[in-house]
Amino acid sequence: MTESDLVELRRELHRHPEPAWCEFYTTARIVEELERRDLDGLYVGPEVLDDDRIGVPDDAELDAWVERARDAGAREDVLRGLDGGYTGAVAVAERGDGPTVALRVDIDALPIEESSDVDHVPASEGFRSENEGYMHACGHDAHAAIGLGVLDAVLDSDFAGTLKVFFQPGEERIVGGEPMANSGHLDDVDALLAVHVGLDHPTGQVVAGIDGFLAVSQFEATFRGTPAHAGARPESGENAMQAAATAVSNLYGISRHADGATRVNVGVIEGGTATNIVPERVGIEGEVRGETTELMQYMDERARRVIRSAAEMHGCGVDIERAGVAPSTESDDDLRAVVGEVARDTPGVTSVLDSDHLGGSEDATYLMRRVQERGGSAAYVCVGTDHPGGHHTSTFDVDEETIGIAVDVLARSLLAWSRRGD
Repeated sequence: MTESDLVELRRELHRHPEPAWCEFYTTARIVEELERRDLDGLYVGPEVLDDDRIGVPDDAELDAWVERARDAGAREDVLRGLDGGYTGAVAVAERGDGPTVALRVDIDALPIEESSDVDHVPASEGFRSENEGYMHACGHDAHAAIGLGVLDAVLDSDFAGTLKVFFQPGEERIVGGEPMANSGHLDDVDALLAVHVGLDHPTGQVVAGIDGFLAVSQFEATFRGTPAHAGARPESGENAMQAAATAVSNLYGISRHADGATRVNVGVIEGGTATNIVPERVGIEGEVRGETTELMQYMDERARRVIRSAAEMHGCGVDIERAGVAPSTESDDDLRAVVGEVARDTPGVTSVLDSDHLGGSEDATYLMRRVQERGGSAAYVCVGTDHPGGHHTSTFDVDEETIGIAVDVLARSLLAWSRRGD
């Protein structure tokens, strides 16, 4: 595909954003493109994911997203293979003797209403989201296009070895990385690159290897109380709202740790039915993070203790469910050095940073650690892009010049790594 073709594909995917485990149209469209390539393996859905998945929507929601994908033109044979929300794909190209190198890109979107302002380029140029309430507000549409561009560039070269491109679902919910890492497709990978555009770096700047991933654990807690008339007999109820409020307040009081940065946040609280009814059910959703996996586990253990104690204090029951989880990791210096050297010699790149701290979390760490634990190298590359709104905002957009720069840097880096022993 030419650079303009990749831009058009990015815009097409931008029009059809889909959340975790519902990337039916996106996966089908990627599969259509992959089938046009000379590949030695194309694995889709259940073939690229371990069975142990979390955060899968119920059948009604999955069916609704399948219908949206069908209405948008997704192929029926591909949709059947994604039944149950098994989305995502892995492309494999074998080109003689050599190392196995890989690229991971993510493909899901966010539950954000996209801006319709005339100054917002997707709105003014006709590729704003058609799935109201959902948006590619983090650049994963560009990532998917970049993945295809890198595949083409490597296949058009004198590459010797095996290339794998992972199109991963469910990053925004931090649910897709672990089952993809456990699928077995990474077990022979010698070098893995993951990529993200932007991250507050401008167009033309490349970070050769991001570090500073915060390990994260997300939770959903449901407090169960006893309803009562709030005016006539409030003492006969067990107030789930009080339990939830106590939990929220006390979660922010968890002691920080001397060994590194820790975080806690409650992002959702919902429940109750009327002002004159003692609430019998209230749910909260939150997360804890740590500079290391061990620090995240420290926060997670104490968060669960706080939640259970708050429920007991107010005579309520509570169910705590695990949501997304991702470990920490670091980019490897040997692969980072290759990317940096290549980037400094790539047209369109104006500056290169060897490293930067993410300051957030990413489930690419599961794939990176899987490779690293088997003796391979991994690096998380940032290719800067000017974006008028910050990540995860209604006005986020990608400077599409970034797509070509990213393809060049990533493809040439994978080639350079594969030739190190020549």
